[in-house]
Amino acid sequence: MDISKGREVLPKNVKPLHYHLTLEPNFETFKYDGEVVIDLDVVEDTKSITLNTLDIEVKETKVTSGSQTISSSPKVTTDDEAQTTKVEFDQTIPAGSKAQLYQKFTGTLNDKMAGFYRSSYKDEAGNDKWMATTQMEPTDARRAFPCFDEPALKANFTVTLIADHKLTCLSNMDVASEKDVESKMSGGKRQAVTFNKSPLMSTYLLAFIVGELKVYETNEFRLPVRVYCTPNQNPEHGKFSAELGAKTLAFYEKEFASEFPLPKMDMVAIPDFSAGAMENWGLVTYRVVDLMFDEKTASASTKQRIAEVVQHELAHQWFGNLVTMDFWDGLWLNEGFATWMSWYSCNAFYPEWKVWEGYVTDNLQSALGLDGLRSSHPVEVPVKKADEINQIFDAISYSKGSCVIRMISKYLGEDVFMEGIRKYINKHAYGNTTTEDLWAALSEASGKDVVHVADIWTKYVGYPIVTVTEDQKNSSVHLKQNRFLRTADVAPEEDKTLYPIVLNLRTKKGVDKDSILDAREGNFKVPDLDFFKLNADHSGIYRTSYTPERLQKLGENAKAGLLTVEDRAGMIADAGALAAAGYQRSSGLLTLLKGFDSESEFVVWDEITARVGALRSTWIFEDDKTKDALKAFQRDLASKKSHELGWTFKESDGHIEQQFKAMMFGNAASSGDEKTKAAAFEMFEKFTSGDRAALHPNLRASVYSVVLQYGGEKEYNAVLKEYETGKNSDERNTALRALGRARDPELIQRTLDYSLSKQVKDQDIYLPLAALRTHREGIEAFWSWTKKNWDRLKAKLPPSLTMLGSVVSMATSGFTKEAQLKDIEKFYSETSTKGFDRNLAQSKDAIVAKMRQVERDGEDVVGWLKENKYL
Repeated sequence: MDISKGREVLPKNVKPLHYHLTLEPNFETFKYDGEVVIDLDVVEDTKSITLNTLDIEVKETKVTSGSQTISSSPKVTTDDEAQTTKVEFDQTIPAGSKAQLYQKFTGTLNDKMAGFYRSSYKDEAGNDKWMATTQMEPTDARRAFPCFDEPALKANFTVTLIADHKLTCLSNMDVASEKDVESKMSGGKRQAVTFNKSPLMSTYLLAFIVGELKVYETNEFRLPVRVYCTPNQNPEHGKFSAELGAKTLAFYEKEFASEFPLPKMDMVAIPDFSAGAMENWGLVTYRVVDLMFDEKTASASTKQRIAEVVQHELAHQWFGNLVTMDFWDGLWLNEGFATWMSWYSCNAFYPEWKVWEGYVTDNLQSALGLDGLRSSHPVEVPVKKADEINQIFDAISYSKGSCVIRMISKYLGEDVFMEGIRKYINKHAYGNTTTEDLWAALSEASGKDVVHVADIWTKYVGYPIVTVTEDQKNSSVHLKQNRFLRTADVAPEEDKTLYPIVLNLRTKKGVDKDSILDAREGNFKVPDLDFFKLNADHSGIYRTSYTPERLQKLGENAKAGLLTVEDRAGMIADAGALAAAGYQRSSGLLTLLKGFDSESEFVVWDEITARVGALRSTWIFEDDKTKDALKAFQRDLASKKSHELGWTFKESDGHIEQQFKAMMFGNAASSGDEKTKAAAFEMFEKFTSGDRAALHPNLRASVYSVVLQYGGEKEYNAVLKEYETGKNSDERNTALRALGRARDPELIQRTLDYSLSKQVKDQDIYLPLAALRTHREGIEAFWSWTKKNWDRLKAKLPPSLTMLGSVVSMATSGFTKEAQLKDIEKFYSETSTKGFDRNLAQSKDAIVAKMRQVERDGEDVVGWLKENKYL
């Protein structure tokens, strides 16, 4: 299929070669003046030039070719819908010649966290201070200046920023010159900072920042690596990221056999930022909480999150920036690989974190969860226009993309795989690629037909369930693949794709890595049917359905030490997903989970608690008795383990142990275990009375959640105060995230109103809202509030950006009943869903899946709970 068909792209008559861009922002008016000179290659005889613009006002336009002025006042027309400006002139510029387009323009430093925008922070006196920064990905360079805003139209950039002397100016490159100039805006003297010419790059990777900044610098890499922050942050908190960044760049240079080609690496903590981070070449921007790290007050999970984000963004410096996808349907080439690479490098730097174990419960489940819905999309998804692109920055492009990479790296072996990556980078440096280019490089390195194994996984939506039937007589298994849908209603026409499934069959002899099921069904020999398991370590993208007897046997095998941590966690995840989709009974899942009560590993418990949590949220609108019984089951599981581990922390506790204690404590207390609950209230009381050491950073999130769930207004006000007076973003976000746990109707209303107040930045609107989904009262109130405040939400979070879609998902996906689904459908039938239609479809699918599970297994679950004395 031709994936490029129907794309809304610019005409191919000219091609940009170089941009001279000058910008002068004004922090009083939030406007900026700009001039751009674009050197063009004329590909066809041309009488017009069309380029991208959005929300900028072009004041003056001139077209020259060689020494000749083609037109000093050409006809200029703007098409807002297509986000283009067309420049037309009478004289024809012949193909093969060079041309120059000059445009003078003004723009707004907007508050949408897109293009060239403003970001605010407080100074010591509590006054608002401003900086200007950029976010161009995917299609917002056109909001900053007139440009050819497509990834394949690479060019060189020479940027000049004009600003007050006390402000720091940054761009992708290092500074070439600084000189004093008369400001056209303020009339006084300002500095013009010109940066060296960039290498060939895409517009979405261009970045420039103007603001008062502090810096932490390390010289551990051959080039300077710096972390910048606003004056209200402590630059010392940039030390961890700067030093990790320096080590990571050196590691990647070696792994990719390719030198980092820019003269420096700057990483900047931005107070207002819509994503987690952005990989602008040589000038990576981050949310404050994903870059700044205070060893004294941060939890182990925060440290891991920051390490992963930094290593993800730096992987992009090669994969994405040096070699760039040809168009946005290849986004996964950037994101899937950078995600995988961050795990690969984290594992090399911090083997004690055992990140590949966590991969199974994190990345893989996130991918399979979304891809089990009918409204999912292929990894390589055809996108036609700008407003469709934002919606594919999701678990498919990132998580499933990285799962495809992991599956292939396991299939080829990591060394061979990395050799293929080196070939790919070396061949396509400074160019653009498609998925086929990656497969070709990996095939060349391995001598295997990678296309055969990999291509279908990126081109088609969904993944298979493999049903296992045993043949004792012939010591073999019969395997059959069908598409997996969580809604359990696969139509024949949706089940035509046959995936090449690398089986990775584990037996007592080891793992068979060569067997592939690439037909609908097939028979495979198993040396000893006493023990076998498909999908060893869960590097394959599929679910396995065993008979109940085999599942029980695998539970025994797990206890006997025959299964790895990944196998055990993956097996529980599969069982949970199959129960949710009706392939197995929910009672079977409960029995399996109960049998894991003596499990010793954090990652497996992470999955156990996730699956109990998923069952409880599916039953959230059922009668109180059944809900209380499920809660009691969770309490039984979690409290025993939590009491055994304890909730005090010693210097000698490892990274995983810290997270394990925190998770089990939170689970036990929130499910009503009296001992941990009392401990949470006691710690909170001491902490808010001034004993700041009483509450360990690892427990902060759990304790806030528990005191809000079981407490009242007093606790709510105390947590709110922690948010409003917290010293750093990590502490403040932990408090903000917890607010939605409060169940009192008045406190729920306060949380909802607070999310849109001046105290909460637009980037964080979803933080207080997210926890409302943990209880029935919150889900109902959140949706009523969303309907009432729809126009306000839409104005604050424009549909063309990703955050409105996230809020819509949160407000709708908690429901489980037909009438609730109808209400959602009715509301959105009367308003445009442009920009979040995919999110909405995914929510509706999730609701249908939960409805059906309760209809199917309602009595089954009640029966199990009675039999096991919970009812």
